Amino acid sequence: MRSPFVSECGEFRTSYREDMALYKVPRIRYRVYAVLALFILLPWFASEYVTSLAVLCAIASIGAIGLNILTGFTGQISIGVGAFLGVGGYTSAILTTALGLSFWVSLPLAGIVTAMVGALFGIPSLRLKGLYLAMATLAAQVIILYAMNHWNALTGGTAGMILSRPTIGSFSFDSEMSYYYLTLAVLVFTFIFSSNLFRSRTGRAFVAVRDRDLAAEVMGINLFRYKVLAFAISSFFIGIAGALMGHYTLVISPEHFDIGVSIEYLAMILIGGLGSVVGSIFGAIFLTLLPVFLRELIDLLSVTMPHVTEYFGAMRQIIFGGIIIAFLVYEPEGLAKMWRNFKDSCKLWPFSY
Repeated sequence: MRSPFVSECGEFRTSYREDMALYKVPRIRYRVYAVLALFILLPWFASEYVTSLAVLCAIASIGAIGLNILTGFTGQISIGVGAFLGVGGYTSAILTTALGLSFWVSLPLAGIVTAMVGALFGIPSLRLKGLYLAMATLAAQVIILYAMNHWNALTGGTAGMILSRPTIGSFSFDSEMSYYYLTLAVLVFTFIFSSNLFRSRTGRAFVAVRDRDLAAEVMGINLFRYKVLAFAISSFFIGIAGALMGHYTLVISPEHFDIGVSIEYLAMILIGGLGSVVGSIFGAIFLTLLPVFLRELIDLLSVTMPHVTEYFGAMRQIIFGGIIIAFLVYEPEGLAKMWRNFKDSCKLWPFSY
C-alpha cells in the first residue's frame, strides 16, 4: 500500500473522486487538519487579548477573501469595500434592532443585501475597466457613506447604532472564546467555498475575464453576467464580515467604514497575494497585527526616547505605505508567493542545487 506521506511525484489517482479532491496528496490534507486543530485549540492556551486579535484577524480574512474574489481572481478593481462592509453591518443592525430578527437570520440576509448592492454598482463594469472602474466604485463608497451619515431614520446618522451579541437559546456569544469560534466557523466556510469556486465553471470564467476579457467573450463567456456575479459574490462575503464586525464591537457608525478601510483591505490582498485565497488570510493577519507590533515597539523605544510616542500615528502611516511599496517592488505576488518559495526550498533541502 502506498504511504500517505508520499511526495507529489507521479500520478497515482485512480478515481474521479481522487482527481477532484481539493488536496490530492494525503500529507497536505493532514497538514491542513493540523493547522485547523491548532486554531481550534488556540483560545484554550491564549489570553483573552490574543483571542480578541484572532477574532479581528478572522473577520478581516473573510472580507479580504471576498475582495480577492473580485479583484484578484476577476480583475475588477474596487475601492468601495468600506461602504460594502457598512451595508452588511447596518443591515444586520436594522434587522436585529429595529425588526427584532435573530442574528442567524440577519447574518445571511446582510450578505444577500450587500450582494444586491454590490451587483448594482457592478453594472458599470461592462463598460468600464481599470482606473475608470476604480473611480466608479469610489463613487459607490461616497454615495453609501453619505447615506449612512444623513439617513437618520434608518441608520441613526453620525450617532450610529447599538447591536448585541448573537445568542442560541440561553447561550450568548458574549465571550471572546465563543465569538472566536463563530468567526472561525464562518472563515472556514468562506475558505472552502472560495477554494472550490475557482475549480468550477464559474470560477474559471472569472479567471478568464481577468486574463483577457475579449478572448473570454469570443469563447462564449457572458461578460456582463460574470462581472456582475463577481461583484455579487464578493460583496456577499464582505457584507458577512461587516455584520460580524458590528456584532463584535457592539456599535457601528459611518466613521468605521470610511475610505481608509477600503485602502486597508486593498493592501491586505496586495500584500497577501492577488488571486490567492490563502494569501488573503496572510495579508489580513499581517495588516491586522501590524499596528499591535508597532505599538509594542513604540512602548519599548519610549523607555529611552520618551517623545517617540507623539509620532506613532505618522510612523504607522509611513511604515504602512513603505511595506506596500516594498511588496510591489520586491515581491508583487505577496506573502503567498513567499510561502510557496519556502515550501519549495524545504522540499529540495539540503540538495538545493
